[in-house]
Amino acid sequence: MNDEAFNLSVRKFLKMVGINSQREIERAVAKAIADGTISGTESFPAQVTLHIAGLGLSVDFKGEIALE
Repeated sequence: MNDEAFNLSVRKFLKMVGINSQREIERAVAKAIADGTISGTESFPAQVTLHIAGLGLSVDFKGEIALE
C-alpha cells in the first residue's frame, strides 16, 4: 500500500463529501425558510452513514444542525 496515495485519496473523498453535503444542507434550509416550512431558529438531528462495501465498513455519525 502506498500510504501517501491512500491518505491523499481519503482526504479528497472527505473534502468532496464535506463541500457537497454543506451545499445540500444550505439549499434545503434556504428552501424550507422560503416555503415557510421552518422559521430559521430550529435545530435538526442529522446522521450520515459511511459505507464501504469492499471493506465491510458501515458506520453512522450523528450530530445536530443548529440554525441559531
